[in-house]
Amino acid sequence: MLALRCSASDPLGHHADRILRLAAVAAAYYAAGRCGLLLEVVRGQVTPLWPPTGIAVAALLLWGLRMWPAIALGAVLVNWPFGPSLWALVGISAGNTLAPVCAVLLLRQVRFSPTLTALRDTLSLVFLGALTGMLVSATVGTAVLAGTGALRPGRTWATWSVWWTGDAMGVLLVTPLLLVLFGSSWPRRIPVARWAEAAALVAATAAVTLLATRTSLNLSFLVFPFLIWAAYRFQIVGGVACALLVSVLAVPAAAAGTGPFAGHDVATRMLVLQALNGSAALTSLVLATVVAERNRGHAQLARVHLQLSELLPQLTLFKGLPRVRQAEASPKDAP
Repeated sequence: MLALRCSASDPLGHHADRILRLAAVAAAYYAAGRCGLLLEVVRGQVTPLWPPTGIAVAALLLWGLRMWPAIALGAVLVNWPFGPSLWALVGISAGNTLAPVCAVLLLRQVRFSPTLTALRDTLSLVFLGALTGMLVSATVGTAVLAGTGALRPGRTWATWSVWWTGDAMGVLLVTPLLLVLFGSSWPRRIPVARWAEAAALVAATAAVTLLATRTSLNLSFLVFPFLIWAAYRFQIVGGVACALLVSVLAVPAAAAGTGPFAGHDVATRMLVLQALNGSAALTSLVLATVVAERNRGHAQLARVHLQLSELLPQLTLFKGLPRVRQAEASPKDAP
């Protein structure tokens, strides 16, 4: 009877866990969307950084394609106040849902590993998950806005480019961070000096980014030594977190037209912004992956060295056995 009760309760627990996970993903998508809309630059709906897409791709990679209803619900809730009509709301939400699904399907074709410990996986995420997969949402969303008359004449290309790069930046900056946070095991004890270094790194990155994006001099290149420091010392978590911080601080400067964005129209400012964001994300991701591969190679060499050092006494013993036997057998063979 106890076995029957357990078997009957397991499906209920499984469904409850799935429902809670769907609700958590939808809530995270909606909250990230509301934060992303604070950075809008085109018609209150198109931003140069769209974190919900990164959350959607990470959820689909970690828990499977069955998470798509949560993404669709979150997209509907985020776009509800801005949809010019019901059909426009449905079309934009469908594009926001299809884009991460297509990205994950493309990544599955190349056997992408969410651990991001190989350069091949990082490049797949960049070119297939971000740049290729997000073509769907940008194209569908822009077509819907243009078809409903919500875009002014001549703004189609600008809207499409900002939409595409915003979704791509969401995948490049948010997805790797979530994959590492939820898919990797963390050390139980982290030294205090390590925490102090991380805090100093975040503070220095924020200070340099604010300086580079608010001064009249073009000093945006100053952020890259700190991104290299983050990727080298803290791998994916540190590199992507600092790149996300740089992007979040640079977007308001681009919208306001300060620092290196001053004196340019919106299209040029967005081009400069996305060049900075893309360079920061690629630098952090690629370098962090290379460092992770190097560390893994060193660990494998250390294990092999330890195994060989343990086998060396046994190999020396076996090497001397035939000589001993030969020496013992020679007096018997003499005439």
